[in-house]
Amino acid sequence: MNDYLISILLGVIEGITEFLPISSTAHLRIAEALLHIDLADGYWKMYTIAIQLGAVLALPVYFRARIATFCSTFPTGEHGERGPLTHPLGLTLVAFVVTAVPAFLLTKVIGQNLESLFVMGLSLVVGGVVMWGVDALNARGELQGPGAIGSRVTTWQLEKMHVAQAVWIGACQVLSAVFPGTSRSAATILIALALGLSRPAATEFSFLVGVPTLLAAGGLETYQALRHTGAAAPDWALLALGTLVSAVTAFLVVRWLLRWIQTHSFAVFGWYRIALGLAMLTQLV
Repeated sequence: MNDYLISILLGVIEGITEFLPISSTAHLRIAEALLHIDLADGYWKMYTIAIQLGAVLALPVYFRARIATFCSTFPTGEHGERGPLTHPLGLTLVAFVVTAVPAFLLTKVIGQNLESLFVMGLSLVVGGVVMWGVDALNARGELQGPGAIGSRVTTWQLEKMHVAQAVWIGACQVLSAVFPGTSRSAATILIALALGLSRPAATEFSFLVGVPTLLAAGGLETYQALRHTGAAAPDWALLALGTLVSAVTAFLVVRWLLRWIQTHSFAVFGWYRIALGLAMLTQLV
């Protein structure tokens, strides 16, 4: 297959899977295996890291109005009841720091499983089961709406989150780095749901905290990969195409998902993860 067609295909896959709770890493590895891409090739390793940045850049574009509001109301919030750490920007920073420090310390551990299809398959299955269970527990509260007595859902808006929730979300974000196939968005959304956030609030915060997290990780990994691609200059046109396709696709997916979860659960993603993970494990046995 032509390299430019491969670039478009990988860009679409990255854009679709980066923010859906189904693991972009696993899907890219499967696609690369089917397309017979040599992952030992420094360029393609760098390529798959770089196109992630395209998907990430779709977030500040989509959330530009929300981000502008957050910046204009920092640090007290729209109603003056927030502080530097409890304002949405502060909570995002807290979650990022809680993620970044252990992720940096675990750099060598993180690199050990990046190519393991077995770990990815197992992570998909386990994550799918947990996703189905947590979402089912919150389902009744979501249907009852705010103010329902005894509901597990206690935080309906991102602006009402507290620091402890941000800390836990940041800590669980590390799981997606240590165990590829876990999915960063799945890990953050699931722990947010377990901590009492509504589906829309959990998803929105997962996206927002993904901006600094993925930009920092992707930027560092891209820089390191560029240094090790060899003497030959990278094909910048190919890289730009994949990044652009990834960004546009991710923007459309984020817009769709935030609307879809208003009336649907995450159960379908859980079942999909389980099916894909079992299929991967079956092929490896």
